[in-house]
Amino acid sequence: MSDAELVLRSTRVITPEGARAATVTVSAGTITAVLPYDAEVPATARLEDFGDHVLLPGLVDTHVHVNDPGRTEWEGFWTATRAAAAGGITTLIDMPLNSLPPTTTVENLRVKQQVAADKAHIDVGFWGGALPGNVKDLRPLHDAGVFGFKAFLSPSGVDEFPHLDQDRLAQSLAETAGFDGLLIVHAEDPHHLAAAPQHGGPRYADFLASRPRDAEDTAIAGLIAQARRLDARVHILHLSSSDALPLIAAARAEGVRVTVETCPHYLTLTAEEVPDGASEFKCCPPIREAANQDLLWQALADGTIDCVVTDHSPSTADLKTDDFATAWGGISGLQLSLPAVWTEARRRGQGLADVVRWMSAQTAALAGLGARKGAIAAGRDADFAVLAPDETFTVDPAGLQHRNRVTAYAGKTLHGVVKSTWLRGERIFADGEFTEPKGRLLARPQ
Repeated sequence: MSDAELVLRSTRVITPEGARAATVTVSAGTITAVLPYDAEVPATARLEDFGDHVLLPGLVDTHVHVNDPGRTEWEGFWTATRAAAAGGITTLIDMPLNSLPPTTTVENLRVKQQVAADKAHIDVGFWGGALPGNVKDLRPLHDAGVFGFKAFLSPSGVDEFPHLDQDRLAQSLAETAGFDGLLIVHAEDPHHLAAAPQHGGPRYADFLASRPRDAEDTAIAGLIAQARRLDARVHILHLSSSDALPLIAAARAEGVRVTVETCPHYLTLTAEEVPDGASEFKCCPPIREAANQDLLWQALADGTIDCVVTDHSPSTADLKTDDFATAWGGISGLQLSLPAVWTEARRRGQGLADVVRWMSAQTAALAGLGARKGAIAAGRDADFAVLAPDETFTVDPAGLQHRNRVTAYAGKTLHGVVKSTWLRGERIFADGEFTEPKGRLLARPQ
């Protein structure tokens, strides 16, 4: 401990071995040791004692739409990373859409990086995109440091990012398998969507019927079959249909390299509570029924679902009309994801160590960042969130850092107040105040 510059102490530190009272030493932005609570602090080190507040590893959110450049009025790196920091998130991976240009070539990646460089309050990495015509761009993007490739199996909602049919999915998977890249997939089958009733209007029940579970289930079955045939790595994005869980579990048991995420809104909101016309609840795939939600939680507990990410997908308020057919589909959740998930997890008997596993350790591993992020352990980046887990607050949209303060959580009372957030040993957020941006741009580890 003699070379420690910073010492953090709490009666509740979430380590890979579980929660315990501990003292954490930091030097040059890196955790150097996790010691007993009563370890002596050297006179040259600064001590931060958090008492009974919980010290967590900073969260890693691998599914965020920052929309910058091109649709910066929807969000932007400055506002998105402030919202993330306020929610205890210290690393995010940006999706290749809905920015203009999309991250589908190395040239476009460089544009995105240049825009983000001086605006990032937390660390930021980038996914590439797999489109029908850019197979030739996938390896160069991989070599340039993207963390993997996003693909849609049904229309994405923006014209510049078309979806892959089964033949083009196979082409992209064959290419990524050649360099052991990761394809992350929005899995809804377009034929099942086209066959579903499309009424439009303000009734949430009609919207739910327009995005049936079998659209997800069929797309996931096809993706698993392709991954099995090509020995490719695939990741299923924002799973909402619990009907697909047995298929995923069986595929993993036979060695198919498939991982899966779900989102706070599927775990904390239910179709039964969505008011008609309230398109702040609209996302694709949709928020489903309470019985479906119970099975998602069971799958998190047994490990069938690997991780929880926000799929933060904001828009300007005018695009959230009361017609579910035409309203923009996306839920803003960066700042509220930790308290939303923790509120429901504690109700269901899950602990903060579970939340950390789903939202930090497993997401860091998905992105290949497990050697630096996702745990309070020696050698990892000194990224932390300090949480008062028993304190509550009522969500007021005016208090959100998102550029557009539309939220499906408005008026909800949540457990868990983020007191401060730390990036490489520097406090970047505390008591509603932020430092200047200190985030770095990340590349996939070679």
